[in-house]
Amino acid sequence: MNIIIRSTMVLSMLALLSTMVAQQQERLHQRGLVALRYAPDSVFVSWRLFASDAGSQAFHLFRSSPGQPAERLNRQPLTGATHFTDYIGGLTGDITYEVREAGQTTGERYLLSADATGNFLTIPVQPLEGHTIGDGAAGDLDGDGRYELIVKREMRPRDNSHRGVTGQTKLEAYRLDGTMLWRIDLGKNIREGAHYTQFLVYDLDGDGRAEVAVKTADGTTDGQGKVIGDPTADHRNADGHIWKGPEFLTVFDGLTGAELHTTSYIPQRHPSITDPTPEQMKEVWGDDHYNRSERYLACVAYLDGKHPSLVMCRGYYTRSVLAAYDFKDKTLIHRWTFDSDDNTPGNRAYRGQGNHNLTAADVDGDGCDEIVYGAACIDNDGKGLYSTGLRHGDALHVSDLDPARPGMEVWMGHETRSDVAGIEFRDARTGELIWGFASQGDVGRSLAADIDPRYPGYECWAFGPGITGLYSAQGERISERSPRTCNFRILWDGDLLHELLDRNFIAKYDWTTDSLRFLLRADECRWNNGTKATPVLSADLLGDWREEVVWRTADNTALRIYSTTIATPHRLPTLMDDRQYRLSVAWQNVGYNQPPSTSFWPAGKANLKTRP
Repeated sequence: MNIIIRSTMVLSMLALLSTMVAQQQERLHQRGLVALRYAPDSVFVSWRLFASDAGSQAFHLFRSSPGQPAERLNRQPLTGATHFTDYIGGLTGDITYEVREAGQTTGERYLLSADATGNFLTIPVQPLEGHTIGDGAAGDLDGDGRYELIVKREMRPRDNSHRGVTGQTKLEAYRLDGTMLWRIDLGKNIREGAHYTQFLVYDLDGDGRAEVAVKTADGTTDGQGKVIGDPTADHRNADGHIWKGPEFLTVFDGLTGAELHTTSYIPQRHPSITDPTPEQMKEVWGDDHYNRSERYLACVAYLDGKHPSLVMCRGYYTRSVLAAYDFKDKTLIHRWTFDSDDNTPGNRAYRGQGNHNLTAADVDGDGCDEIVYGAACIDNDGKGLYSTGLRHGDALHVSDLDPARPGMEVWMGHETRSDVAGIEFRDARTGELIWGFASQGDVGRSLAADIDPRYPGYECWAFGPGITGLYSAQGERISERSPRTCNFRILWDGDLLHELLDRNFIAKYDWTTDSLRFLLRADECRWNNGTKATPVLSADLLGDWREEVVWRTADNTALRIYSTTIATPHRLPTLMDDRQYRLSVAWQNVGYNQPPSTSFWPAGKANLKTRP
């Protein structure tokens, strides 16, 4: 394997820098209190611990009901796991819970309505005929310290390799009580589909409210009814592809949906021609039917280690271009562009290495985020860090997969048949192949998850021709059979192992029998993205450090946020305080959705790299 690397950092320096606290500009100040009536007489109450909390931080929990004074439920201060099971007996009617930090006279409240049952919250969405609820994101849009949900809604999405006129993509924002904040219509000149619209929700300028960034075009209508560009323009060809016309990048106000700033979209279709012909596109991208050029990715990354930047990407089968922007004073400012085909020495090695997804992570320990672009990695300064040359793939996982090694690792499958590594476990900093296996074709699925406590770190497996078995992080074949699902992982029950999330179920892997035990089946819900079978969103949105999962109901009238009601002995901060995890929630809707990844091994209880 030919690895091209631009790095002189020695391991001793890496170990030193890895102890640095990673800054995160986005901050929540509410504890995400949630109460779930999982049985007629039992309520599971849960709240966040912050990484900035003192280790001795204690809490008190109060319950009140109409006509009754507030009653403290705990005899002693709560200093363990941040949840409580309240046995309410025959109590009926609405119940209000309040969690207070010890020594405080007020706290955060949650109203549990009399008719609320089950381990989920229901968020009704506005009717939109013919539209399906698609991928989602989370952000504090109004600055109240609580997350809102943003969802994509589509009619006839298409893979960009396929012909067909699509509908018009809508983005909608909802508070968790079902209040709709806005709807943005991206218009006819933005094609529906998983590879086209990548939307990022994050507090980009540090004002305490998240913005929404997305590629726009002539005819996009913001959340206040203002049209961007020419409202009458139609840049579609007979096959439904967008082949000409201006391309924009817009940042919208998260609370109102109003356009804040629009600039020209980089990477553009052609490096020098505004409206290139199909023949001119083929010279640049390798095809003349708007497939390779219309593959988009995006993420948020702390390129300077202190402030978030947008990274907008185009192409991964051939030419690959990444453009970074900062958002300051409500204005987008171009930071750098990396182009595999711009004749910069060494850049050609990065051609064709991208995935259908990407990851922002501090892989070299310098406090700044790099972009793991499939089989390659771009440094925070916009220069190539390394390219493995193993080419494109469908799935990507970056974390401290092997705690016995310094730094982080990458687990990735590749689409091209390989005698070297069709599936590979590599050093995230250098690109060095640690172990891997040959494949006979497209390895369409791969997953790294800690599911077997007998082995340190994450277990790894994949689905593809010639690939079988379950492997430890050290490359040992620990089972002849892999789990029969290879999609998302989730922290759901009370231990520090991962559970497996696929379609509309969560299951526990039994390493003694190589079988799955189902923990949750959301039979009234459906998954997204066809055979990809992904949820609207999976993230630590509410309560303690365990993760929630958001699905759409089968009739597309509501979102459901499912949250665990299983007790845990472990007291951990919210996963959202880990910068890499929060950034992975931001890019989760991009391309082929992947589960969010922490920068640390959960079972090792490593210190969170968090805000100061």
